[in-house]
Amino acid sequence: MGPRHGKRNRLSGVAYERRGAWYIVTCSHTKGADARMNGMMRGRLGLMMFLEYFIWGGWYVTFTTWLSHTLHFSGTEAGVAAGATTIGAMVSPFFVGLIADRFFATQKLLAALHIVGGVVLYMASRQTGFTPLYSLVLLYCLCYMPTMALTNSLAFRQMTDPQTQFGPIRVMGTAGWIVAGLAIGYMKIESTEMPMQIAAACSVLMGLYCLTLPNTPPLRHAEGQTGLASVFPLEAVKLLGERSMAVFAIASFLICIPLQFYYAFTNPFLNEIGVTNAAGKMTGGQISELLCMLLIPWFFRRWGVKYMLVAGMLAWVLRYALFAFGDPGPKMWMLWLGIVLHGICYDFFFVTGQIYIDRKARPELRAAAQGLITFLTYGAGMFVGSWISGAVVEHYSSSSSAHDWRSIWLVPAVGAAGILVLFLITFTDRSKGAARDTEFAAKPV
Repeated sequence: MGPRHGKRNRLSGVAYERRGAWYIVTCSHTKGADARMNGMMRGRLGLMMFLEYFIWGGWYVTFTTWLSHTLHFSGTEAGVAAGATTIGAMVSPFFVGLIADRFFATQKLLAALHIVGGVVLYMASRQTGFTPLYSLVLLYCLCYMPTMALTNSLAFRQMTDPQTQFGPIRVMGTAGWIVAGLAIGYMKIESTEMPMQIAAACSVLMGLYCLTLPNTPPLRHAEGQTGLASVFPLEAVKLLGERSMAVFAIASFLICIPLQFYYAFTNPFLNEIGVTNAAGKMTGGQISELLCMLLIPWFFRRWGVKYMLVAGMLAWVLRYALFAFGDPGPKMWMLWLGIVLHGICYDFFFVTGQIYIDRKARPELRAAAQGLITFLTYGAGMFVGSWISGAVVEHYSSSSSAHDWRSIWLVPAVGAAGILVLFLITFTDRSKGAARDTEFAAKPV
């Protein structure tokens, strides 16, 4: 029999705590472990996170620019291709929950997925037709998206106090995304296939590096739970039966539809209207994300859940309005403001939402509840958004390189405004008391 939920070995001081799809190992004899965590181990895990998100930021931001401006794909084709990540996000919880953490050591699985993914991504960069390119990009996303959960899992397993140790390590992922954007913008290769090839090479490098990471064998087989219930337990699904949680889940799903406009078409938009070093400028969004993360506890105590979420949705409305009426000349400040609003757009809605779920769910259901909301948002919501955004861009295009961007951006602005009004009318957070500190992990996008 393996370790069971909540058990501690009194002799070794090792405790096994279940967190959704993984077990977290902690130890009561922490002095030596903490020293290693603060030194060599922290650096190794930080580099892992840096490479993980350098890869994604390296190819995804400029992907639709290459498709639209160089390969002359239609708006619908570009939107659908960008939405391949959403299919990977929907498949990832099942892959990790049913297969990955039962049968394979995490570092070896990470290595295999990244090496195979790097080869597939390079092959995709050599394609010029929609069908073969989309097929390969979809296969790549099925390899890559599970690695985000797996890197988190591996990092947690090396920590003695994840609540305090994970944040400084995870922030290296955002740094990787920023460095990728700055480098690609500096090299002026946004409309080429080179960002994909750089990301492919980095993916292979990441795979080789993963083989040097600490051995992290699967632990979940000890419980013997199988089936879809092990990914999304019925108790977690039942949380949606409460009105406030149901409204939050629906709003989260809906807001991810206009969200996909930003992820898929901001870089092509900025390049088309003549903004220089668009990829580099877009990293301002990730920088603002880091700054807003520091402000969340202060605003959370004063505004509460509802108005933090409202602020996040309002920021999406303002961002798209600024994009609609900004230009690279005298109104460049509007484009800059639209970019740096990303911190409020993401942190005040999605990170606050993670905190809200953490408060509403019982401890043993928190990870599963977070996974369910992630499935509804970054999976289903953005999948729908990829189709709608592509269709809207195609509708307002006169050619593959000429678009009525004001009309395009007003569509998600109006959509986000409608969702905001519905949320204000229907959402009520009845929980009382001051917000407590809680553990969460944010995605730098």
